[in-house]
Amino acid sequence: MSPPPSSLSLPSPPFVPISGIANFRDIGGYPISKTPGPTPTPTPASGEKTPPSKSVRRNFLFRSAEPSKVTSTGIQQLKSLGIRTIFDLRSAAELEKLKASTPVVEMEGIERVFAPVFAERDYSPEKIALRYMNYATTTGNGGGFTKAYRDILDSAPQSYRQVLLHVRDRPGEPCVIHCTAGKDRTGVLAALLLELAGVDERTIAEEYELTEVGLARWKPLIIEHLLKEPALAGNEEGVRNMVGAKAANMLATLAMVNEKYGGAEGYFKEKCGFSDQDVQKIRAHIMAEDPS
Repeated sequence: MSPPPSSLSLPSPPFVPISGIANFRDIGGYPISKTPGPTPTPTPASGEKTPPSKSVRRNFLFRSAEPSKVTSTGIQQLKSLGIRTIFDLRSAAELEKLKASTPVVEMEGIERVFAPVFAERDYSPEKIALRYMNYATTTGNGGGFTKAYRDILDSAPQSYRQVLLHVRDRPGEPCVIHCTAGKDRTGVLAALLLELAGVDERTIAEEYELTEVGLARWKPLIIEHLLKEPALAGNEEGVRNMVGAKAANMLATLAMVNEKYGGAEGYFKEKCGFSDQDVQKIRAHIMAEDPS
């Protein structure tokens, strides 16, 4: 499936042009406006220096749609960014189903780490239909997406753990995280990382919504494809909602994560098996001090 020709120029940053890969962008550069972790930063006394402002590191964590159409130029562009690891969050059943149209691409010099969010049993026709119904629910408060994203969070601990171990142990090695569209499984993890760093919820939701821009060329083809799924046949309104990436959906999801786990830190410790020290390292490795 190839996108239609377009002269659309994506804003850079955060988007990075990679030949043959859609929705490719850096999740770094966002200001950290709240103090992450349990201990707030004290207000400086009169005459003391204000602590330097911080932001999320650039050129370390990238997100994208699946890379099956990457060109030789695109591979060189990835390498020029220092990328040597790509985390693929799709399931084996998904890859098998789509191998004719979106085959797995092995890139020389770049390791593909298979880190599926969903186990094989989660891709039975019944589970797919239920998940699609959650995404396609056209409520204005993001409720359908919240249910679907709760499903992702429940299934993702071992998948997300692999990415987080990279962040903890290999902070000098940029990586890419992707699923199919780079929207849902990837978007939830990106949001958790930004929340862990201390980015405010509105900014996180706006970063998530950038997928509306990143996938704009592909949307008509994606909608056409999804309408062929039995669980979605004839539900064009629901499908259009499903392929959307509205900020309200992520705001509702962040509220759910905060209520259920106390935030990203709680999720990473409770579900992914990280200690306080691990989380501190992960947080430190995705933060950067801004020059004064």
